Formats: sequence, structure tokens, C-alpha cells
Amino acid sequence: MTCPLCASAAPLSSFPVPGGPADASADICATCAAQIDGTPEENHWRGLASSMWSEDVAVQVLSVRMLKRLDAPWAQDLLDQVYLDEDTQAWVDNVAAASSHKDANGATLEQGDNVVLIKDLPVKGAGFTAKRGTAVRGISLVADNPEHIEGRVEGQRIVILTQFVKKK
Repeated sequence: MTCPLCASAAPLSSFPVPGGPADASADICATCAAQIDGTPEENHWRGLASSMWSEDVAVQVLSVRMLKRLDAPWAQDLLDQVYLDEDTQAWVDNVAAASSHKDANGATLEQGDNVVLIKDLPVKGAGFTAKRGTAVRGISLVADNPEHIEGRVEGQRIVILTQFVKKK
């Protein structure tokens, strides 16, 4: 079998394609799988010119995602040519952003996580203290500051420093 992304004749293995249907995957070679998760070598990906038109939607999604990662004029030209239906484009764009928000223990915090306060925190302007052990459900990440999250405590929406919470 040949890899649908790079057209090399190598053993293929199933590679999950997140952001779309639950069990979506594409059978690709080990070199492509390693470069998708690591640093892509520009010349290895010249086969994307044909794979972006694949009938397998998971292969299309992987192709367009890799074209977006490559910093080469030919990759940008291919991106300008590709046409995807609305559902496929939504799948391509549905990539979880790496969060730089970390709790007191170094665990990565994501949008919607539940956390517990590890210190009593006086809430300025609200006139109360958020007690240690208080659960904060469904946090929001402050985009421009990885040391801040937002959550609701005693009915008030407050900003909390990530150093004073631990992930539940």
C-alpha cells in the first residue's frame, strides 16, 4: 500500500484525525505520522498536491492541516486552490489550541475544566473571601494571560490566579 499523503510505499498504520467524527482515522506511513506531531520536512509533503483532493475526508483534513503548517510558497498556492464543503472546513478548523494555563501542580487547564481553590482568596470589590476547598466549575481561560482564569464563586464571576487552584 502507498501512503495517501506522501505516496511512499511503506507500511501503513491508523492515525486518528481529531475534531470530526468520533472514530475518524487515516492509514498513513510512520514518517508522516511522526512529522504531523513533530517538525515537518517541506519536501516530504509535496504529495499533498494530490492528497488534498482525496475522496477520503480524513485524508483531506490531514492534507489541509499540513498545508497550513508548512511555510512554503507552493503550500500557500495549494491552499488557495483547495475547496472544501462547510462540514469538512469545520473539521479542518476544529483543532484544540494548546493551552499554556497551568494549575499549582503544573497540570494543563482547559476551557470548561473544574478546579478547587487551594488558598483562601479575598475577592476585591465583592466583599467576601473565597474559601480554600471551594469548587469552581466550568472555568474560562483568560486568552491574553496564562496566569489568569475566570470562574463563578458564590454567584460572582471572578478572575483567579492559576497558582491558587488545582485541577479536579
